[in-house]
Amino acid sequence: MANNLLQSPAHASAVPFSRPPTPGVHPLQVGFCGLGSMGYFMARNLANSFKSQLPPLLVYNRTVSKSQKLLAELGASTVRVADTLHQLATECDVIFTNLANDAVVTSVYNEFAKALAQLPPTKAKIFVEMSTIYPTLAGDLDRLLSSHPHTHFVTSPIFGPPLAADKATLLIPMSGDYRSKKEVAFLLVPAVGRKVIDLGGNVEKAPTLKLIGNGMIMGMNELLAETLTLGEKSGIGQQTVYDVIKDLMPAPGVVAYGNKMVNDLFDGSVGFALDGGIKDANHIRRLSAELNSPMPTVDNAHRAMIGARAMHQAQVAAGTQQWDIMDWSALIASSRVGAGLNPFDSKKGTGPTRED
Repeated sequence: MANNLLQSPAHASAVPFSRPPTPGVHPLQVGFCGLGSMGYFMARNLANSFKSQLPPLLVYNRTVSKSQKLLAELGASTVRVADTLHQLATECDVIFTNLANDAVVTSVYNEFAKALAQLPPTKAKIFVEMSTIYPTLAGDLDRLLSSHPHTHFVTSPIFGPPLAADKATLLIPMSGDYRSKKEVAFLLVPAVGRKVIDLGGNVEKAPTLKLIGNGMIMGMNELLAETLTLGEKSGIGQQTVYDVIKDLMPAPGVVAYGNKMVNDLFDGSVGFALDGGIKDANHIRRLSAELNSPMPTVDNAHRAMIGARAMHQAQVAAGTQQWDIMDWSALIASSRVGAGLNPFDSKKGTGPTRED
């Protein structure tokens, strides 16, 4: 089972595997489950990358309207909509999943396993889990799927915000069966991401790296929140502090999340939802406790996100919320309230004006 060598030579160094063998008689049927804020862009880019070489991408989403939206955008020659998870599992050679949380992932893969039990595969089939999950769940899923013939499992969570998913510049850790990773990597780069990081055969390794990376990002957000709030309260102004940050540490993530905080851009429907950040923080804190490796910065970020969610839920109850879904950069609300400032509107309740 192999694809049609979809990767250009310019991207060869971004994939740490040799090319798959020459394609067989039957071209790959690829499927995608989960068309959320990340999955929609990944599925769209994946479908567009092989639309002239492979069958239309088969997509499934619990909310059917998202599948229909993708179909309307790309056309029936590029996308087909699956009616059930059973159809996705049995018709596809490679199935990508990008889902909200561990409970949803578990439910979906249990349905896949039922479908495989009813119609056992007669040729190689690869499931690729791209969500942010707790590492031991990856091991559970691997054991669940490996009980079925010709079935392989790869973990491949992704680093990057929805904008990076839209522009196909995601960073892609990958662990699992070597031959399967090779197949999957050449589908994903450059269609979905810019680089694959091979983490070996243990499927728990890629989810572990993903949690470590997300812990670093939320710790960075917590430090940004505290720094910008102090800048505002001191009378220097958060914009001035942000400008200094951009000069000193012009990393894309720092610049992007700093911009959201300074300009109160807390719409989670176009970013990373606060609930997702809290879920990831819970995973990271559990992992750090199990490994006796404290991460107090993540503890602080977790507390700040819980506080921001409580404030947002109070606004929802009062009908005064500006956003239905909060971005996780809204954790700055906790720092602002602690400093006596308005949580979500930096134009209200500013600090003292500096006197020259």
